[in-house]
Amino acid sequence: MTENTTIESACAVRLQKLAERGCRFLGVRYPLLGGGMAWVSEHHLVSAISNAGGLGVLASGSMQPEHLQTEIEKTRAMTQASFGVNIIVMHPQIDALIDVCLQNAVSHIILAGGVPSVDLIQHAKKNHAKVFCFAPSLALAKRLIRNGADALILEGTEAGGHIGPTSTTVLAQEILLHIDECPVFIAGGIGRGEMMLAYLEMGAAGCQLGTAFVCCTESQVHPSFKTAFMRARARDAVASVQIDARFPVIPVRSLQNTAMRDFHSLQKEVIKSFDKGELTLKEAQLKIEHFWAGALRRAVVDGDIENGSLMAGQSVGLVEKEQSTAATIEGLMEQALQALAKRETRLATL
Repeated sequence: MTENTTIESACAVRLQKLAERGCRFLGVRYPLLGGGMAWVSEHHLVSAISNAGGLGVLASGSMQPEHLQTEIEKTRAMTQASFGVNIIVMHPQIDALIDVCLQNAVSHIILAGGVPSVDLIQHAKKNHAKVFCFAPSLALAKRLIRNGADALILEGTEAGGHIGPTSTTVLAQEILLHIDECPVFIAGGIGRGEMMLAYLEMGAAGCQLGTAFVCCTESQVHPSFKTAFMRARARDAVASVQIDARFPVIPVRSLQNTAMRDFHSLQKEVIKSFDKGELTLKEAQLKIEHFWAGALRRAVVDGDIENGSLMAGQSVGLVEKEQSTAATIEGLMEQALQALAKRETRLATL
């Protein structure tokens, strides 16, 4: 056995140990879970992630309970492995959606898009499901743990879709280094195994990736959507801007296109109409909020990449080709292993 082979074998063992907590919590081979991307994270892609050794996660989005039931059944027909469901906290039927998950013995429930109450967390845990919550600050992270969260996700502003104001690296330093009571998973801007390794070595249990899976062969998104992703650079994924504090806009990171530019123009027009007294405050706010209605579906399903919403994280610049989900995951883990082996080889020569 050569020295390099010995080093690589030792690194494989070390990587396995670093990943052990996350793998055990997720019940999978690799310490990663898929992001809950509306219209993207459906049964084909979710089952593919789970079959490839990660934890696939269905995005319930604005689904009705009956639709979620169908998606769970279709996913289970395509994989024997565990998978999770991402549920939006502000959904008007959230209790019914959780009940569907519990009735179907879903192993992991991700409560997203808001801060869940203690009652909501406890409801989701009734059938022994493991519950994730998103933590944007250390104080909230500790509160969520006290309220029963089994794991936390720290998602930085580099992520796609609805985002917060803080970068992934800062969240990791602010929260990850001070939490050991439960597994912590890192999300936002992660597109290579070297980055996953860095967070594992900081103490993360694993990582959540979304953008990296959009162009996988099992992903059912429109071919034009995939092409837009593969052509994009990191700086093309920009956050929507709020022009006036009277008209709150939750930032969304998407690829720049006609719809994004029109949204900025619409805000200016609506604000002008409101200032002239042509619209009430509520009418103006609703007009801005309704602009994006159906926009994501138009892009993902219909392929209208100019007038739809191309939600993407900044790691989109690392998406270069369409390949299988298994190849994507294996590639990430190989990158992590090689980065570890390269470092140990270098240290051995000092």
